[in-house]
Amino acid sequence: MKKAAPAAPERWRIDAGDGDVATLVIPPDSFRTRHFEIDCRLVVAALGAGAQHAMRVDVDGGLEWTRSAPTHNPGHTDSMDYHFRRELPVGQPLRIVVKTQARQARRVRLLIEAEEQG
Repeated sequence: MKKAAPAAPERWRIDAGDGDVATLVIPPDSFRTRHFEIDCRLVVAALGAGAQHAMRVDVDGGLEWTRSAPTHNPGHTDSMDYHFRRELPVGQPLRIVVKTQARQARRVRLLIEAEEQG
């Protein structure tokens, strides 16, 4: 009996543009455990003095990470990033929700990317 060829690594991505919330759902796999490297990124532009931005990452309904920071680089962009790893057992989906806030700053881009590690 031949073994099935290994599947190409999965890649999932959601680009919410200048939206304030992004949700990425990785569906379950019925046959194998998977490991993912996940990157969440918020890019903002300062509009005035006292600019701030914040990002909250929830995974499967629970708080994973949160941070608030002054927005630097008036006239340019500033960013906030969070990277984490997650194992997905057989049959388990993964739901990642990133919520953002901006004060005296404009959201430029909100992105979630997940890449399966072999």
